[in-house]
Amino acid sequence: MKVVIFGLTVTSSWGNGHATLWRGLCRALARRGHSIVFFEKDVPYYASERDLQILPGCWLHLYRDWNEAIAVATRESANADVAMVTSFCPDGAAVSDVVLSSSAQLRVFYDMDAPVTLEKLRAGEPVFYLPPQGLGDFDLVLSYTGGAKLENEMRKQLGAQQVVPLYGSVDPEVHHAVPPVEQFRADLSYLGTYAADRQAGVENFLVEPARRLPNRSFIIGGAQYPQDFPWTQNTKFVRHLPPAQHPQFYCSSRLTLNVTRKAMTEMGYCPSGRLFEAAACGTPILSDWLEGLDEFYQPGSEILIARTTADATAAIELSDAELSRLSRAALERTMAEHTAERRAIDFERIVEAAVGHNASSPLAG
Repeated sequence: MKVVIFGLTVTSSWGNGHATLWRGLCRALARRGHSIVFFEKDVPYYASERDLQILPGCWLHLYRDWNEAIAVATRESANADVAMVTSFCPDGAAVSDVVLSSSAQLRVFYDMDAPVTLEKLRAGEPVFYLPPQGLGDFDLVLSYTGGAKLENEMRKQLGAQQVVPLYGSVDPEVHHAVPPVEQFRADLSYLGTYAADRQAGVENFLVEPARRLPNRSFIIGGAQYPQDFPWTQNTKFVRHLPPAQHPQFYCSSRLTLNVTRKAMTEMGYCPSGRLFEAAACGTPILSDWLEGLDEFYQPGSEILIARTTADATAAIELSDAELSRLSRAALERTMAEHTAERRAIDFERIVEAAVGHNASSPLAG
């Protein structure tokens, strides 16, 4: 297949979770014989933190102004098997016009932030990356989030016709076990961009345990943390880490924390890519709870769940042997079900089914 993607970014992992996912998925699709064209707006805050220049099997098209990119975007979409717009695409509405008017076999919208999208719509806020008419004109809507609640909301609020989940994944070529690094050593780590709606979880499951366990060590890595963040003396901070350093970060801690954004917790069935990355590195995971998480990892045997600060402190105090058993089980599950290769196969299956559905529609042809 020829797949044309109009996305947020694939060249910079700074402050977003899109780039790492796309890198793994594009590489996996290319290995399976597909050709990928990725359009990305060249904005200063990603240009200054660009950590990828070339992606084998993928043609990257950086553009400064959409009006200058329309001609090539129209040409590439015209003979595409799949033409796709993603959430947070800076020119999403205008791009959707090009995709929807193209002769691509399958015109797709991939909402990689569906709970956030729906939350904004319910609050009456504008969502700049959506076409004004909603998603009803797309042949297929993919969602990073699954579950019946999400599908019903996408149909009701945005008019989506077909909604299918395409979950996150991990590229084992990037995320795998490596020797620990002294600067990242900690009993509990947390890797994630600062988000106000995750702050309560970070405080309950890391900051407060750090206060209660002064002899234990903690580390946070990520971008956009405010100056008034409640740091403790036994908590280190590392500014934004590129994906190449994620394995060192994970493998240098006994346990790593996952905290889900509020909108995604409310929707459920939205596992963070960080879960898969940490598991692939062989690092035990402590996570807050969201509905559907047990469809990806089994609580108690593959992942630890924290609902209170006491849960978090108890997890930190587990023995190395107990944590090692947990991480081995999670690694096995990840390699079997959550790799980029597995998601590429899922994508092929979804596309094949959607093309068949469209061909059998009474409106087709």
